[in-house]
Amino acid sequence: MIGAVPVVLALAFLLTALLYASVGFGGGSTYSALLALSGLDYRLLPMVSLACNIVVVAGASVRFARAKVTPWRGALAMTALAAPAAFLGGLVPVERETFLALLGASLVLTALTMLIPVAQIDREGRGWLIGWARAVPFAALPIGFLSGLVGIGGGIFLAPLLHLTRWRSARAIAATASLFILVNSLFGLAGQIAKSGLSTFAGAMSGALPLLLAVVIGGQVGSLLALRVLPLTWIRWLTALLVGAVGIRLLLGA
Repeated sequence: MIGAVPVVLALAFLLTALLYASVGFGGGSTYSALLALSGLDYRLLPMVSLACNIVVVAGASVRFARAKVTPWRGALAMTALAAPAAFLGGLVPVERETFLALLGASLVLTALTMLIPVAQIDREGRGWLIGWARAVPFAALPIGFLSGLVGIGGGIFLAPLLHLTRWRSARAIAATASLFILVNSLFGLAGQIAKSGLSTFAGAMSGALPLLLAVVIGGQVGSLLALRVLPLTWIRWLTALLVGAVGIRLLLGA
């Protein structure tokens, strides 16, 4: 069970959703880290984080679909590979120290991926990467498993690989990452519920309602306004800085 949610934690969730939504992601890894630092039972973290992920990216996935920019064949292929792995990851029991170490490492890796430029990539420096384009979808398997295990969507890892190989346009990649996060979060959450029980999930959600409301607001503001206020690069760097700092703190304390 989650007790009374501190206002500062709800505001941190709102800011996280705003930043991540503005660059096309859900923020699950950071939600988990914030909850870990707040002292919540680590076994509840993935359920709350994945639920928040679903709330943030569901609207974006629908908007991309309506705009007809989602490359359904490729997106569904990668999602189909990742989703069962996410469910299995959610089923796996893990010790607290291992969980926090994996979560901290995921955050640091997330920060590094957000520093990768997503616009134009030097043609001379990316030639060897193009050859790996066909192998990228298979990265969905380990990404999916990690997603279910620690409560993330995985799009933050998949998107940079797709950008580096110029898999599709930037909008198509954002749409793919959004769908990937949504489905992974749903399957990962199903695995977590199967492992911990429906009553545990219900208790966690009843206490997390202020956090869910915060990410709804943050996600909407992020997708509608943030990119008009700050340059995309600034938002990505700021998010990377915050995520990396939290990840390092978790690793030092794991």
